[in-house]
Amino acid sequence: MSLKSERRGIHVDQSELLCKKGCGYYGNPAWQGFCSKCWREEYHRARQKQIQEDWELAERLQREEEEAFASSQSSQGAPSLTFSKFEEKKTNEKTRKVTTVKKFFSASSRVGSKKEIQEAKAPSPSINRQTSIETDRVSKEFIEFLKTFHKTGQEIYKQTKIFLEGMHYKRDLSIEEQSECTQDFYQNVAERMQTRGKVPPERVEKIMDQIEKYIMTRLYKYVFCPETTDDEKKDLAIQKRIRALHWVTPQMLCVPVNEEIPEVSDMVVKAITDIIEMDSKRVPRDKLACITRCSKHIFNAIKITKNEPASADDFLPTLIYIVLKGNPPRLQSNIQYVTRFCNPSRLMTGEDGYYFTNLCCAVAFIEKLDAQSLNLSQEDFDRYMSGQTSPRKQEPESWSPDACLGVKQMYKNLDLLSQLNERQERIMNEAKKLEKDLIDWTDGIAKEVQDIVEKYPLEIKPQSQPLAAIDSENVENDKLPPPLQPQVYAG
Repeated sequence: MSLKSERRGIHVDQSELLCKKGCGYYGNPAWQGFCSKCWREEYHRARQKQIQEDWELAERLQREEEEAFASSQSSQGAPSLTFSKFEEKKTNEKTRKVTTVKKFFSASSRVGSKKEIQEAKAPSPSINRQTSIETDRVSKEFIEFLKTFHKTGQEIYKQTKIFLEGMHYKRDLSIEEQSECTQDFYQNVAERMQTRGKVPPERVEKIMDQIEKYIMTRLYKYVFCPETTDDEKKDLAIQKRIRALHWVTPQMLCVPVNEEIPEVSDMVVKAITDIIEMDSKRVPRDKLACITRCSKHIFNAIKITKNEPASADDFLPTLIYIVLKGNPPRLQSNIQYVTRFCNPSRLMTGEDGYYFTNLCCAVAFIEKLDAQSLNLSQEDFDRYMSGQTSPRKQEPESWSPDACLGVKQMYKNLDLLSQLNERQERIMNEAKKLEKDLIDWTDGIAKEVQDIVEKYPLEIKPQSQPLAAIDSENVENDKLPPPLQPQVYAG
């Protein structure tokens, strides 16, 4: 999905939210722009192609091995060491490929061998672990819900238990393979209810919601942000990115929301609360419900501000602003979790699918946000991102007579703090410059002194002859006249 940034604000064509195959359902960036149905078709097509290639490779290796064995039999003596190594290598390669092919052809909803099924029936420490209060409550609600369907409910409960036991043995698989198993289970159960049970479509949706709630409450611990994926790394990256964009204002995004209106401010707070609350939910449907509530609060805030119904072009910039302001925890993990394990019909159609697709677009926009997107110069954008300065908050040109004095004072204080912050930054920059100049001056003086010392070295010559004391006997100068002797004159 391509995101466009125009002078008047952020705009995404509604056609770009739909599946790029043109089926009419909502697409998803995690599925390369396809809806879940088309993505599964593309995935199965690619997988079947890989299976065919593996079969051809296995058959080719089989032929090569048979030809090599036949030629070894016709030669004299025992097979050479080189041929033994060749045969061992080909056998191992063939075994690996055939195993891969069998794995691909095995049904994704397959529970396991008879031995595994028998072991699954025995009490397992993992299956029969001490459940939490929430898991206990959901299990009771699920059983009570199925009681109203009598025989169909018993069959659904049986299939659900078998699926959970099967997933216990598939925890070593990749998260994509576990997601594929879950999606196959959803599809098989829905089709069985419609064809065999003759259950109306609206009731099928309700049953599927309860099934999703039951199984995902139990699997949540193992499939949400697993260690085998880079979900946690993506969470930290998007959180760091959003923190770096804390300076983005509604005016830069052309957000048509006036937070000075108390009702609008309350809506914004509720929207942020809902998007943050998404992380506390276990069931994909509940996470989608949080996104939907957040989106509806956004539409209400826009409607109150503009005094007219909100448009889709107003909604996406405001959603981006809410995400930037709320910085929801584990955002990427929650999006991936919903994408992998939610009932696909919810993501393909309806308001849940529409709002979720917009959230994916908002996250993609934040990851690629640049100066042009915010109508800023590259220099200002770099300064804001590095934290050197921040855009000054524009003070309203005129206040209404009913404006709160506290709000006015708050804006004045914010403006004063902004000015003080700029002054402090200037002082810090000048202090760093002075420190650098002093260091450069000291280094310069030291270099000049060193150059002079090297150019004019100080030489101290040793004394050639020690000086003799005046009253000491001077043997070498014995030819000198004797010293004067005092004479006494008689007076």
